[in-house]
Amino acid sequence: MKPNYLIDIAQWRDRPGLRGIPSICSAHPLVIEAAMLRALKEGTHLLIEATCNQVNQEGGYTGMTPADFTRFVGDIAEKTGFPIDNIILGGDHLGPNPWKNLPADEAMAKAEAMIRAYAEAGFTKLHLDTSMGCAGEPVALPDETTASRAARLAAAAEDAIRGRDGIAPVYIIGTEVPVPGGALEELDTLEVTAPEAAVETVDIHRQAFEHAGAGEAFSRVVGAVVQPGVEFGNENVIPYDRPKAAKLSQSLTKLDGLVFEAHSTDYQTQDALRDLVVDGFAILKVGPGLTFALREALYGLDQIAAFLFPDARSNTLAEVTEAVMREEPANWGKYYHGSPEALRLQRHFSYSDRIRYYWPHPKVATAVEELLRLLDGVTIPETLISQYLSGSYERVRDGRVAPQAKALAIAAVDTVLEDYFAACKG
Repeated sequence: MKPNYLIDIAQWRDRPGLRGIPSICSAHPLVIEAAMLRALKEGTHLLIEATCNQVNQEGGYTGMTPADFTRFVGDIAEKTGFPIDNIILGGDHLGPNPWKNLPADEAMAKAEAMIRAYAEAGFTKLHLDTSMGCAGEPVALPDETTASRAARLAAAAEDAIRGRDGIAPVYIIGTEVPVPGGALEELDTLEVTAPEAAVETVDIHRQAFEHAGAGEAFSRVVGAVVQPGVEFGNENVIPYDRPKAAKLSQSLTKLDGLVFEAHSTDYQTQDALRDLVVDGFAILKVGPGLTFALREALYGLDQIAAFLFPDARSNTLAEVTEAVMREEPANWGKYYHGSPEALRLQRHFSYSDRIRYYWPHPKVATAVEELLRLLDGVTIPETLISQYLSGSYERVRDGRVAPQAKALAIAAVDTVLEDYFAACKG
């Protein structure tokens, strides 16, 4: 099989050029388009990851299987002119999480089917996340159990691609894996992974892979998920503190050929992201931060449309999303807490951005389409951009962004992406 672009990522820090790579964890077409346009501008590869909840053999909340997602990304690449060979597809949190309410044997059987589907669909970066307990198990599992289940999934992926041409997948392992999408509660501080725990986790996984007959696959483990001390909740962000993570960073000298993968880096500053990369956290996962920026842009455009065309719609986009989220609270109900006023604020403006689960909803998608159609061909006055989309105002003024609805939405996402790509230059 062909070598994987990420196989030598641990050596990037010792040579000119990129020292890390952003991982775009989103299934929103405008986010992916914005990422492709940014990567084209930078002249780099692009890592796009789908999570087990977004995309799986049963459809996930996007309704897409891994093969569907591959085609979905390919269609956007064709539209933007992005080279398909420069796309790296990753699977994030691949494990029993979508089925953890089932007994472990059933949940793991479904997880095996999922990772096979990912591997067969051409995903070449596979994050093995078996850290959660299933029905009747404790929330956190012993490292040995987690490693054994991860090795089982790696063996399934290897079996799925045996005898095929293509690119051999690389794997990400780890037991201290943050909850997908941000913390469930407000946090003041975080416990950074102990360096000895990181080293031990890798050793336990190495043994488990050998025992499962997946020793060759372990040679393609390029990273481990640890907790560097970054996270976000509904209303706060914990910034990266280099001194607190210094010993963890130094432990990479004992993990030859590996880097650390940092989850929940959303809303960190560009300087903090750069520090993470320099310190060996070479894979920067970002997802809610991108759709948060997109939601800001869509809501700004929503207010602009309401001002320019006050009688054109029966309901604004914000009104539609509020109604749908209240009618169908499954994707936010257990994550948001407080008074009715607090819940309303969080539904729309939480850093956790649970609203992202609703963009594919038929009513919400129709409202977005109606909004963009209403503004299609409209040159939006700079003064309204200053009022409602101030983050793009200067770029509109100097001609870098067109005063058009779609361009402004993509520009909002690109503002976040720019920080990540700049940080990965070290």
